[in-house]
Amino acid sequence: MALTVAVKEELSRLDIKKSSVRKAEVSTLLRFAGGLHIISGRIVIEAEVDSAATARRLRAAIAEIYGHQSEIIVVSGGGLRRGNRYVVRVVRDGEALARQTGLLDGRGRPVRGLPSVVVNGSAADAEAVWRGAFLAHGSLTEPGRSSALEVTCPGPEAALALVGAARRIDIAAKAREVRGIDRVVIRDGDTIAELLIRMGAHETLLVWEERRMRKEVRATANRLANFDDANLRRSAQAAVAAGARVDRALEILGDDVPDHLKYAGELRVAHKQASLDELGRLADPPLTKDAIAGRIRRLLAMADKKAADLGIPGTESSVTFEMLEQ
Repeated sequence: MALTVAVKEELSRLDIKKSSVRKAEVSTLLRFAGGLHIISGRIVIEAEVDSAATARRLRAAIAEIYGHQSEIIVVSGGGLRRGNRYVVRVVRDGEALARQTGLLDGRGRPVRGLPSVVVNGSAADAEAVWRGAFLAHGSLTEPGRSSALEVTCPGPEAALALVGAARRIDIAAKAREVRGIDRVVIRDGDTIAELLIRMGAHETLLVWEERRMRKEVRATANRLANFDDANLRRSAQAAVAAGARVDRALEILGDDVPDHLKYAGELRVAHKQASLDELGRLADPPLTKDAIAGRIRRLLAMADKKAADLGIPGTESSVTFEMLEQ
């Protein structure tokens, strides 16, 4: 699964309770994916997204928060567009919803950026702004030299509002115009990882970090000259790094870690050179490769989430340059 799709699927499942945070996400999603249309003298709101899960999430939020009904229209892909598109349309009381979500100001004029109540909201609201913007028009590329988390914006005002939301949660993002299209881009790997955590994409972060570490280890190993055992060296470095992350995860979670995840983590720490297949065979009772990998992923995800909540370094902080160079 492509990383962009994985992030959107995960964010679409995220359960948010606080009303103001949900409103910030809906307002941003409608602003970045939507538009106002006048049909038969009435204002109609349409938001076009590329994920069915995102469309269902938006429709449910509109009904639960604002009490308005909407419909989802599936637009089949064709030509340059691959895959289906999903349009969430609010016909009845479209103007009322536009005012409630800040798409229209008090005088009935379209808002070019984001509504002031969202712009001046809390840190949780700023996270919701990025979540909504990414669900609308975000993308995440594979880690590496050209890695980037990017959001296409409906205009320069919206781009600047998104940069401001990032600044409120200590994320450095840049607005730029490329071929007449406004975008907000983050290229630094650590910053991308932090933003994925703040948006709530913990599972996808693990996948992204794993690929990132693999590429970094490979790049480090490639710089080592005249070593016939380069492949063994890469494997050893990756194993040491993985063991260090798991060790840090167990330290962060303490007694809060479920027994089955703790057991998998202790196996990884005790047998740092073993493959996932070997770890599964060492388990009692034996586990499959996928089962042991899944438990370790969940262990790291729980630890990184708790670390983010406590404001302490996560599992990645335990991986040092010396580990990769040994």
